[in-house]
This record gives sequence, C-alpha cells and structure tokens, in this order.
Amino acid sequence: MASPLGAGRLGGYLGLAVLGALAGVAGSLVQGGWFPGGLMLALLAIAGLSYGGLLATRARAGGMAPGIGWIVAVLLLTTSRPEGDFLFGAGLGSYAYLLGGMAVAVMCATLPKLPQPGGPSVRLGK
Repeated sequence: MASPLGAGRLGGYLGLAVLGALAGVAGSLVQGGWFPGGLMLALLAIAGLSYGGLLATRARAGGMAPGIGWIVAVLLLTTSRPEGDFLFGAGLGSYAYLLGGMAVAVMCATLPKLPQPGGPSVRLGK
C-alpha cells in the first residue's frame, strides 16, 4: 500500500522549501539595497512562489512549503554574529519585509482549496 505522501511529492515540497529559502536570502539583500522597489520585489517573490506552489501541487502544503523555507532563512539571517555583523538594519523597510513576508506566506498557505475540475455541481437538485 502506497503512502499518500510519496517520495515524488515529498521531494517537490522539499524543493519548494529550498526555493523559499533562496527567495528569503535574495529578498533580504534586495529589500535594503533598492528601497522601496526592492521591498516590493522581494514580497512579490515570496507571494508568487507560495501561490505557484499552491497551484502546482493543488494542496495547501504546496503553498506552505516555500513559506516555511522563507521564514527559516530570514529568521536565521536576523541573528547577529559574534563579530557584530548583521544583515537587517533597524528600519521600517526591514520590519515591513519581515512582517509582510510572513503575512504573505500565511495568506497563500491558507487560501481555500482549489476546485477540482469536472467535479459535481454544488447546487442541490442539479
């Protein structure tokens, strides 16, 4: 008996999580360098990746996987190093990127399930 979460599907989710982490790293560099256009580009990247994962897998986990990768990467980048180096400055753009990216990832992951093509009508008596 095959499990509902096969190796191919699990690999797809893992790939989406890695892409989310890469989008988080790239967005953290772009959002501060090209403010405010870089901030919008970085937020659009995670939104497109999360929504694209949702559409590609036709499951909420496909929208959640890039968001999880993004959040892990961005939270790891917010920690300061012993040398005193850090990637995010204390400004409005950094906070908008952190909170906005989390909100966008959660919104895309919690969208209603996609309708199945060719499914029965939801109207009674038809």
